[in-house]
Amino acid sequence: MAAAEPVDLSVADLHPALGDPALTSMNFLNEVSERYPAAVSLAAGRPYEEFFDLTAVHRHLDTFHRHLVDDLGHRPEQARRLLLQYGRTKGIVHHLIARNLAVDEGITVDPEDVVVTVGCQEAMFLVLRALRAGPTDVLLAVAPTYVGLTGAARLVDLPVWPVAGGPAGVDLADLAAQVRRARAAGLRPRACYLMPDFANPSGVSIDTAHRRRLLDLAVQEDLLLLEDNPYGLFHSDDGPRPPTLKALDTERRVVYLGSFAKTVLPGARVGYVVADQRVAGPDGRVGPLADQLAMIKSMVTVNTSPIAQAVIGGRLLENGCSLVAANTRERSAYTRNLRHLVAGLTRRFPALPDQPDQSALPDRPAVRWTVPAGGFFVVVTVPFPVDDALLDRSARDYGVLWTPMAHFYDDTAPVHALRLSVSAVTPEQIDVGLDRLAALITDELTRRAG
Repeated sequence: MAAAEPVDLSVADLHPALGDPALTSMNFLNEVSERYPAAVSLAAGRPYEEFFDLTAVHRHLDTFHRHLVDDLGHRPEQARRLLLQYGRTKGIVHHLIARNLAVDEGITVDPEDVVVTVGCQEAMFLVLRALRAGPTDVLLAVAPTYVGLTGAARLVDLPVWPVAGGPAGVDLADLAAQVRRARAAGLRPRACYLMPDFANPSGVSIDTAHRRRLLDLAVQEDLLLLEDNPYGLFHSDDGPRPPTLKALDTERRVVYLGSFAKTVLPGARVGYVVADQRVAGPDGRVGPLADQLAMIKSMVTVNTSPIAQAVIGGRLLENGCSLVAANTRERSAYTRNLRHLVAGLTRRFPALPDQPDQSALPDRPAVRWTVPAGGFFVVVTVPFPVDDALLDRSARDYGVLWTPMAHFYDDTAPVHALRLSVSAVTPEQIDVGLDRLAALITDELTRRAG
């Protein structure tokens, strides 16, 4: 009989968040993918890899180096030090990020209001750490919610209160009700987190009129909005994109979270936060919230890799600081895949011509899906609970991966939906994956009926 493995610590002796499902979700999903590498993955929200180019990384670095010397007037030894030494906590490409936001989003921002972070995940953590001042503070978040936000909130002991999303992207009446309910309980709602464009995981977007009403409500309720926008460039139609909340923000109500993972290179791990809210210090001096976030960052990651920032900066410079222009191929690929996936679902789960709502079909239970206007994700609703055990069986017996929507809700109630991602697959892989998913759903319906 093997000896018991010696134990030095118990999870009970560590931070309570370490046993929380929000922190274990990503690990579980990665482990399933690793256990079944032959399965078609309609789960991963990673960007399309077809256009990755290692030689471009070196070119971007050289482009940014020349920018330091030729445009900014740095001496060669200064430019070398800037790239290879410990760097400025707020970042070295903040001026290019500000230019990019002006070119692509119509957002005017002082570069000093920008903090460059190690991915958008660090940006979330810094903001939540700053906002959590005491035990009565709570965060509101549109449900279903990106699990990385929920996990970050757990790590800073900030409770998350769900706000209904719905077809409009956020239920403003419910948001107002949750704010007032929290205050009536003696709590202080600090902010509401949401993705207005092609949200992860729902794929839902908020229209411009609703965005304006949301901003008005934030002013009325003295609430910050945390706008996360990793997918906004990837709309699937040719019409104008709705303005970001930050572009419409005239009262400094929006803290804007950005990422270059989807639009430039995920391996660089570069994100940013625009935090232009004014903060009064104990000495009476007033500065941007970005300064406070930079102080926290200096104790967490010190600074974001200057070399990684330079790669991002070079890509921006080579495209006139427009990531819309830089992502023409990627947007086409995601649009193609999204349309292919939706068409494939329609073929495999056809509705009667006069009954597009499949819940009305008399001969089988409902299978429905969303049709987002862009982004990476489609949500499929089925008439049975979808959980990790079903995912494991899907990967093992059917060879297809997807994400249970239960991971994006902060309770244990059964969820009858799964998320499909179109970002890291080809149309041929989508077809194979949908065939396998359809077989799983059909067999599960037959099993439950019998």
